[in-house]
Amino acid sequence: MFGRRRVMSFAIVVTTVCATVLSAQTAKLTTTWAASDVGPMSYAGRKVAAIAITSDMSLRMSAEEAMAREITARGPQGIASYRAIPKEELADKARAQEWFARTGVAAAVTIRVVNVDQSVDLPSVTFGASYYQNFSSYYDYGVATIVPIGSPKQTTTLAVETLLYDIAGGGKLLWAGMSETTDPKDVGTFMKGLAKAVGNDLEKKGLIRKK
Repeated sequence: MFGRRRVMSFAIVVTTVCATVLSAQTAKLTTTWAASDVGPMSYAGRKVAAIAITSDMSLRMSAEEAMAREITARGPQGIASYRAIPKEELADKARAQEWFARTGVAAAVTIRVVNVDQSVDLPSVTFGASYYQNFSSYYDYGVATIVPIGSPKQTTTLAVETLLYDIAGGGKLLWAGMSETTDPKDVGTFMKGLAKAVGNDLEKKGLIRKK
């Protein structure tokens, strides 16, 4: 009986460690792109909204909270949009933009699942598509192409795109990143790792600075 307990305990520890390592390994950016005509910027003290475009409320909350924390840690005021923006406002592009202007949102980081159950390695040129270049056109496209996540048992890979738009500067796309995870059972952990990776890359490229 004692031996069986030891084996079970060992199995639980190994499973936990493997899941943690896998989450850490998959929370990486596989592709990044940055506008070539944009120099160092600072949103220090200004509002930057995190917007997860998804029908899965649990995913939206974990993604926006994680991203808002990483943004705030780097100087700007990160905002999880599900907490701050009324649902009816966010559902309509024009009303969402009016809300941004009214509340002084300077930039927006959008997070969207673009593929499920397939391994994706999109080249940087993908972000050059016309509907990506401005927040207004992308918002219409993003909301219209929401990918349902479904049951964790049916999902093996999530591909996620993260974009930074300069709302105060007319909605220009400043930065884009693609990532994927092969451990969708722990989406919350993945999103925390992804948010950190995104924050680090934005800081490295001088797009989010404390001063």
